[in-house]
Amino acid sequence: MGHLDHAAYGRLTPALSHAMASVGAALGLRCTVRALATTGAARRNRLLTAASALGTGIWTMHFVATLGSHVTGTEIRHDVPLMTLLGLVAAVVVVGAGVLAVGYGQGRGSALAVGGLTTGLGVAGMHHLGMAALRLHGSVSHDAAAVALSVAVAAATAALWAALHTRTPAAVAVASLVVGAAVSSMHNTGMAAVAVRVVPSDRALPGATAMRFVFPLAVGLGSYLFLTAAFVALSPTAAGPAGAPSGPAATPAAAAR
Repeated sequence: MGHLDHAAYGRLTPALSHAMASVGAALGLRCTVRALATTGAARRNRLLTAASALGTGIWTMHFVATLGSHVTGTEIRHDVPLMTLLGLVAAVVVVGAGVLAVGYGQGRGSALAVGGLTTGLGVAGMHHLGMAALRLHGSVSHDAAAVALSVAVAAATAALWAALHTRTPAAVAVASLVVGAAVSSMHNTGMAAVAVRVVPSDRALPGATAMRFVFPLAVGLGSYLFLTAAFVALSPTAAGPAGAPSGPAATPAAAAR
């Protein structure tokens, strides 16, 4: 059996993957905080933006960390459609389901449980999609998939809990680092459960090398994060013109005037 080294470039890819997860979490949590203070279309739009930021951050974390993988005795290629398009869509959709469950749930406890389970299952599924996108000379198996799944559910629940309980920018910053660490731990747990059976071969592998991903990823991700950050920064806050809250709590007061 071969060993899959998921830190072939030292601490570079783990550090970058944690940073990407934390940035996505920070943007997602900030959007969620503002969404919970609004109603109607504003809440929906901010929750969808939060889902896209969180989902993209989680997917990018896995994407960057996987690019640092190495197996002795074989080259590694990546199936681009499976790893990029399908993996990204899956991440955003399942995180969106969890965020919407929290944003519109009547009971916070039940909404958190449903959202955490749904998102955790989706994140674990996205991880397996990424592993299925690996192309190498041999086969890949998972020895402890259940462990990775449990960590994924815990990480997703932590992210959604933070979305419900953080309010200030400082709290969001701290929570985003915790969420980034939780999601990265899920990935590392899943990677530690991977076993590779190498079958030496001279056959050319299909797919793209890791370095071919770097430039498109940097440009695409940089553009997305810039636009999301601009949306969060420029969108109106929960306070009205006179400093009064504009969410549901402001409705009775406004009606009394």
